Amino acid sequence: MSESNVNTPPASAASANGLGCGPIKPLAVRLNESTRTQLDIIAQLRDRNVTDEVRLAIEAWIDKTKADPAIQRRAQDVRDEIEREAAGKRDAIAAIFNATPAPKTPRAKTSTT
Repeated sequence: MSESNVNTPPASAASANGLGCGPIKPLAVRLNESTRTQLDIIAQLRDRNVTDEVRLAIEAWIDKTKADPAIQRRAQDVRDEIEREAAGKRDAIAAIFNATPAPKTPRAKTSTT
């Protein structure tokens, strides 16, 4: 079954990726013949093209993953690590560019009496 045989209205440029932002980037996925055939039939039964079925499935999987507490904890750990690294880099830049030399104090003259 060819994807072009299914009549679906063209998506607008603004919402073509389902998010309303950014360009669409192609993704090649290799499927075995049985899985591809099932996907073709499901798309046909739903009056959609295979690309739309794959996109919808991926969006559902992303939504499910975002709701997973373990993923949320891991995401927070990653954010915390990014913040630690950023703080270290900010400190290094400050040390390079914001460092002011210690004020020079005049030496006391020593008497030789």
